[in-house]
Amino acid sequence: MLIIGIAGGSGSGKTTVVNRMIELLPEDTVSVISQDSYYWDNGHLPPEEKKKINFDHPDSIEWELLARHIDLLREGHAVDMPTYSYVECARLDKTIRVLPRAVTIVEGILIFANPDLRARFNIKTFVDADDDDRLSRIMKRDIIKRGRNVEDVLRHYHTFVKPMHLQFIEPSKRYADIIVPQGGENHIAIDILASKIKTNLNEL
Repeated sequence: MLIIGIAGGSGSGKTTVVNRMIELLPEDTVSVISQDSYYWDNGHLPPEEKKKINFDHPDSIEWELLARHIDLLREGHAVDMPTYSYVECARLDKTIRVLPRAVTIVEGILIFANPDLRARFNIKTFVDADDDDRLSRIMKRDIIKRGRNVEDVLRHYHTFVKPMHLQFIEPSKRYADIIVPQGGENHIAIDILASKIKTNLNEL
């Protein structure tokens, strides 16, 4: 099994890259684990406290569970990945069954900032994008999917997203084997990554 880490700032286009990998690689060879599914459950907090949660800090993630699920997949066991609601800041009752396949893609903003997790990746890819482009995507996503208004998005971006990006995410780019500039729009870089994965699969 190949474990592929795909990191990058919020709104950089990681999901686009992951979806393109699924399209380019042989059918039923890819499973996906999302870091966002492993946020700590904060559903018990009052609404005002939920607004203070820093989702862009490494302490917001249950790394031990994420690492254990990756290890189980590598050993050939299926896992039940949590699902997380940003609206409720809570884990939902339902889980997603993830099967062990030839390629497991782990995607998330902070996955290269954790040394223990980083050591599990065979290929580390960082999806890079301009700050203005990322903010534009963040605003669209958070308003539509997370129930925030423009003022809330900007406050959250300047309070949490931007400083955490500079402190944790941008520095983790140095660990990448492959950097995909221009985010998910860089089809050439994405195709090169897919070719690299196919080559490694043939060598297994």
